[in-house]
Amino acid sequence: MTGADVRVLVADDQDLVRIGLRTLLDSEDGLTVVGEAADGLAAVNQTRALHPDVVLMDIRMPGIDGIEATRRIAADPDLSATRVVVLTTFEVDAYVFDALRHGASGFLTKDTKPADLVRAIHLIAAGEALLSPSVTRRVVREFAARPARILKPHPRLETLTDREREITGLVGEGLSNDEIAARLVVSPATARTHVSRAMIKLAARDRAQLVVFAYQSGLVD
Repeated sequence: MTGADVRVLVADDQDLVRIGLRTLLDSEDGLTVVGEAADGLAAVNQTRALHPDVVLMDIRMPGIDGIEATRRIAADPDLSATRVVVLTTFEVDAYVFDALRHGASGFLTKDTKPADLVRAIHLIAAGEALLSPSVTRRVVREFAARPARILKPHPRLETLTDREREITGLVGEGLSNDEIAARLVVSPATARTHVSRAMIKLAARDRAQLVVFAYQSGLVD
């Protein structure tokens, strides 16, 4: 995004957290907090009314929780340009993978440093997925170990070429484009092209959702 402030909605049931985030973000050039919400339903309604670029979404809120609120926002075609970042107390939270599965573009812990939070919001607004490879590996490892794991292959999985399936699996393992390129002995540009094609074919909103599709489709061991 260029030429305009990134518009942010803050959703958290704790008044002090919302006030703190608003104060921090409004003091930064290029960011504007356009609204606040104290529960999940209000977050959905505010998002539909205000069309923010980024929603900072707490998971545990009264009424509908942040996961359901994220699902409703991601499922609304009028909000296709809005990205949701989940705020969590613990890096590998029991709810994080569910949030990603339902459309979150990434997550941040509540002890994230202010400068890192600001940078993350700008990255998300620019269309990047807020999932570092190391964090992706930890999240996927945590939930791949669940005994009740049920595979649900993506309906468009067969449209991928063998190489695209392979690369989607590597994205699911948490590899960056440079790491994929090194693993397959191709150029980073080639790896990036394959990732982009896989995202288009599977209609993934961003790299975070591609990780989820890889996991659900059984492309990640």
